[in-house]
Amino acid sequence: MLVVEKNVKQITDCRPGDIPPFVLSSTEPLILKGFADAWPIVEAGLKSTKLAADYLRGLYNGKPVFSAYGEPHTQGRVFYNDDMTGFNCQGVKADLNLVLDKLLDHDDDPSPPTIYVASAEVNNWLPGFNQQNNAGLDDFNPLTSIWIGNQSKIAAHYDVPNNLACCVVGKRRYTVFPPEQIANLYVGPMELSPGGQDISLVDFSHPDYAKFPKFKQALAAAQVAELDPGDALFLPSMWWHHVEGLTPFNVLVTHWWRDTPAFMGRPENALKLAILSLRNLPPAQRDAWKAIFEHYIFDHQPGDLDHIPDAVKGMLSQPLDLLSAKKIRAELLNKLKV
Repeated sequence: MLVVEKNVKQITDCRPGDIPPFVLSSTEPLILKGFADAWPIVEAGLKSTKLAADYLRGLYNGKPVFSAYGEPHTQGRVFYNDDMTGFNCQGVKADLNLVLDKLLDHDDDPSPPTIYVASAEVNNWLPGFNQQNNAGLDDFNPLTSIWIGNQSKIAAHYDVPNNLACCVVGKRRYTVFPPEQIANLYVGPMELSPGGQDISLVDFSHPDYAKFPKFKQALAAAQVAELDPGDALFLPSMWWHHVEGLTPFNVLVTHWWRDTPAFMGRPENALKLAILSLRNLPPAQRDAWKAIFEHYIFDHQPGDLDHIPDAVKGMLSQPLDLLSAKKIRAELLNKLKV
């Protein structure tokens, strides 16, 4: 069993369209208690899981959704198989009605199979959902997705975008860690992972402290968010989070958005390029490049480059514009040709 002593801070009297600016600029997670209480999906789920399922059926356009199915022995954990060459759940495309039927069929099952629909973009599968259950984030143009399942356990991972995650049916538990805890979370391979995102290999239900001793240090920095129907969690970019469905029927709605324009690219691309070109250099050279990265990237402050005339700053100009980004991308693509 995990022992996490700190709970995520709660904010009350915060509703869609009236989110204080300090919430969405927070560098730590925040629970927005009762945020989505008035949403139709929340009201339906509080009456019964069947009504919640029927509400989703009424909006569903019939396109197959991507779902995961695991035998009962997986106990809700969406993870690797034993030798980590694949996964312990089978991914299938299915009619959402069939998935909902399966979830309701196992509602009272003490040992149900793992059933999980991950990251289904609502406008693509549930037209009208976002209009009826709106978080008031239109200025951010978020990617809004729905997650449906039973007592699932999703391994700790991070996401690059900010996230406003709304628990709309059932109950969920988030265990969250600040980004600097990566070394204590024992992250698995980058090329192959459930959901396509690097994950912690620690089983949070039965942590093996002999195999993962530094995980105790991660727990010392962890926070827990227990979400009831209607609660939302603001999760800043890059925070690690382990997510558990606590009830036999759970629905979560996430809203992802970035703080920078899409033309700046994905930061993980820079990480992969650094693995290719920097990681295997001799230590002294890695230290030299570390100093260069700190100067130009991580410790960069306004005014550091005032000694260079603006007309010749090129890619060092602040902020980077679309044309400069295209030039950098074209130069990289040309140099990466082997």
